Amino acid sequence: MSDRPAFPLSLPDLRATEALAARLAAVARQGDVIALAGPLGSGKTTFARAFIRARFPGRYDVPSPTFTLVELYDGDGPTIWHFDLFRIAAPGEAWELGIEDAFAEGISLIEWPERLGTLMPAGHLAITLDFGRSARSRVAMLSPSASWLARLEGLSGG
Repeated sequence: MSDRPAFPLSLPDLRATEALAARLAAVARQGDVIALAGPLGSGKTTFARAFIRARFPGRYDVPSPTFTLVELYDGDGPTIWHFDLFRIAAPGEAWELGIEDAFAEGISLIEWPERLGTLMPAGHLAITLDFGRSARSRVAMLSPSASWLARLEGLSGG
């Protein structure tokens, strides 16, 4: 396992998940990669939608890229690349989606990041979403790289 720090955040409802996404959207910058892991229905796409809507308020409907595999969102600042890698069979298939451009020039939100294997950049922010104690609650386990640590200060305080 990784020697990265990891800390849990309780997300009691949908609003808390959206607020976390908005706080991270406010500090994300070009070249950032956010890996969204967790079981089906745990809130990965919900998080991504809230992140994109926070960066581009009122500008986009945000469909799940389950079938397209990637959706791009342009506006002020870097393009956001929203990947859903559930359907790729091998990490190398991600090259066909332009993932190297996303890593270099955009902000990447990657659902099912484990599908990338060793292609995942070391400097990413890993977020594992899981079900909480109630039907609406979730727990987010954040595991930041060094480049994310200072930007996450105070996050658990709400």
